[in-house]
Amino acid sequence: MARPPDSPPPDLPDALAVPRARWRVQWIWLVPLVAVLIGAWLAARTILEQGPTITISFKTGEGLEAGKTKIKFKDVDIGVVKTVALSKDFSHVIATAELTPDASSMLRDDTRFWVVRPRVSGGTVSGISTLLSGAYIGMDIGKKKNERRDFVGLETPPVFASDVPGREYVLKSEDLGSVDVGSPIYFRRLQVGQVTAYELDPNGRGVTMRVFVNAPYDRFVTADTRFWHASGVDVSLSTEGVKVNTQSLVSILIGGLAFQSVPGAPDEPPAPAHTSFQLFSDRTEAMKMHDRIVETYVFNFKESVRGLVVGAPVEFRGIQIGEVEAIHTRFDPDTRQFSIPVQIKLYPERFTSRYENEPRGGRLARSPREMADFLVSRGMRGQLKTGSLITGQLYIALDFFPNAPKAEVDWDRKPPELPTVPSGLQSLQESVSELMVRMNKIPFEAIGKNAQRTLARADTLLQSFDTQLVPQASDALTAARTTLNSANSALQPDSALQQDTADAIRELSRTASALRSLAEYLERHPEALIRGKAEDGK
Repeated sequence: MARPPDSPPPDLPDALAVPRARWRVQWIWLVPLVAVLIGAWLAARTILEQGPTITISFKTGEGLEAGKTKIKFKDVDIGVVKTVALSKDFSHVIATAELTPDASSMLRDDTRFWVVRPRVSGGTVSGISTLLSGAYIGMDIGKKKNERRDFVGLETPPVFASDVPGREYVLKSEDLGSVDVGSPIYFRRLQVGQVTAYELDPNGRGVTMRVFVNAPYDRFVTADTRFWHASGVDVSLSTEGVKVNTQSLVSILIGGLAFQSVPGAPDEPPAPAHTSFQLFSDRTEAMKMHDRIVETYVFNFKESVRGLVVGAPVEFRGIQIGEVEAIHTRFDPDTRQFSIPVQIKLYPERFTSRYENEPRGGRLARSPREMADFLVSRGMRGQLKTGSLITGQLYIALDFFPNAPKAEVDWDRKPPELPTVPSGLQSLQESVSELMVRMNKIPFEAIGKNAQRTLARADTLLQSFDTQLVPQASDALTAARTTLNSANSALQPDSALQQDTADAIRELSRTASALRSLAEYLERHPEALIRGKAEDGK
């Protein structure tokens, strides 16, 4: 029904002002929001799944390619090289590599990296597969607990992995010989290890080698084990003939080492890892008796020592008790003379006294000084002798010389000085020299003049003999010949002298017979000397 015009309007509610919202959710924005969330999740997942990044420095970048060169452990890919760049000083190459997340625990302080490429070392060939696949970086996990991210790569691959059972040892030698990294090590002609590394000593006087002996052979390396060079062929001549010893054909071509304990040595526990041993030149030298007590002395010779070399033996009646260590020269300002001091190493344990019921011998004295004084007081001296007439090599012989002048050990010198006696040849030379001195004192010129005068007198005498005595001697010889002829005539059987002599002999025979008859008669009748001979019949 329509409202009348003049009627008042109805009461209406008051209008309220409602503010308009400034932002409204639009469904169109949900799509990019979801995309952002997915991207963030993917980025977070990528970051979480990303492995560690490391740097490895090498001397050269040979075989390294960014994005291609792999890092492998036990032939399993664990990373890839991302960049290869020079160092700031241009001295080496730095390779940046990204590893898998699982490799984080492998990055120890002593983890090793090296480039695997074709190599020939120590008679072994490695890395042949890289000729087709290309070089890659090898890895060996360390054993230390500290982690690191920057490493220095090895220029040569390690001979053995860190997880290979066995022990590593240190060998000290005067020179390297024909040994190289990877050279074999033999035990009773079985290959049981390899040479892992070598380096020159800081003082330049020797070489230090590191060798690895595989298990279970490492238990045969004890404190009394001897190592020696097994390279080449060892030829020896004995009463049994010629002997040729070698470890193997490989050791002849590329060299090698060998070890063995001294025969008869007691059983000992295995030597700890990194134990140091001396490396000998051959098996004979290695198996020699090496004394624990070594004393140093000096022999001062005043004669030539040509033929005496370092290492020459010092013997006591054919038994080696030491060796020559050094040969020097000395000038005495007081006497203005030169001498040759020879320094030796003496092994006092070899001066032992063994008895029939004693298993071990003992030293002659308690102290080295007491022993040296004891021996020298009884005439022990050092003397040079010839060991070989062919080579002229000399050696020092210790022996007792009762007639040698009295001497004492000079303990004031360091090392102490032992007395010496001249060698047999030197004594002969001295005798000849003394004889020559005496002969030089003989006045041969005066003797010659006297001899000339004597010869002149003899010549004069001979001349007068020819002129005076010869005719007289001829007359005397003629008279003597005449006398001999007369005597010869008188001695003929039919000569008067011979007849008279025969008659006289017959008369003497008859006289002797008569005297014999008279003696027999007087023996029967001794009274006849007083009364006379009795008449017949009375």
